[in-house]
Amino acid sequence: MKRVTRRLALWRADLDGGVCAAPEECAELLRDSGPVTVVLEHRDRGGAPTKRVFRSSLQQDVEWQFAGIDWPADLRPGVLVTVSWRAARDEVVVRTAALDEPLRVDGAVYFHEYDPKVVTREFVADESNRAKVLSAVRRQGRVFADGSAVLVEAELAAHCGLGRGARGAFLLRNAVEQLVREGFLTRLTGSTDSSGYPSYPAAEGQKTAEMLFYAPLVEPAPFPDEDDSGSAERQDHWVNGFVRRLPPGAQASERQRILHERAADDEQAGPGPLAPGFTYVKRHHRNG
Repeated sequence: MKRVTRRLALWRADLDGGVCAAPEECAELLRDSGPVTVVLEHRDRGGAPTKRVFRSSLQQDVEWQFAGIDWPADLRPGVLVTVSWRAARDEVVVRTAALDEPLRVDGAVYFHEYDPKVVTREFVADESNRAKVLSAVRRQGRVFADGSAVLVEAELAAHCGLGRGARGAFLLRNAVEQLVREGFLTRLTGSTDSSGYPSYPAAEGQKTAEMLFYAPLVEPAPFPDEDDSGSAERQDHWVNGFVRRLPPGAQASERQRILHERAADDEQAGPGPLAPGFTYVKRHHRNG
């Protein structure tokens, strides 16, 4: 009996468009068979198991995909699903996998296993200059398996859309300095190969380059209340100061060490000095 199983991450376009990528092996056999039954096995907000059935159709965009899926509201870009199909059965099963405990990734709550690289890439910036800079690093830089990313700082202006000339340079410089001061980005020295592809730590024999480094903030999130609406979206809110791990070899600036000391004195941070390899992100406002 032929069985096909694939694990893949959902992108924002999949969730918005109500589609799911179809493994090529089953697409070849199902594309001429008419409507396809898709069964979604899902634990709502990581809790009670649910099963939803959709009458789907196979359509081809860049790849074959199942259409007509109404994804649950608690799924976010980057969530992993397992797509399974057996030749002897007339249905496709799509499963999510709940996390042991919910996680908050840069303010967004995840109840199910996810691909950190896709979460980083799918960042949607608001209209602020700092958000555009952060988006450029996350979407245009090299992304590592843990969701961290690096971008050559000299390439940043071409991806931010802050304008050209003296005014654009001024806006870009201010936005970068603000993100570095607040601990959301870190300056470090890496390298690039002959094609400009960045590496960190610097690779032997390559040209060194100054880079901006981003690392996602991943923290435990509370389990939802049973009478909660279930929305994973968050309203505008203040985020308390926190300690963030830096990339290997990087150290916090003197300013961040001073901010951490002040926060510790006010009991807004843990006692003791800032540990090597960590920086401090001060209290700030976050939109959602």
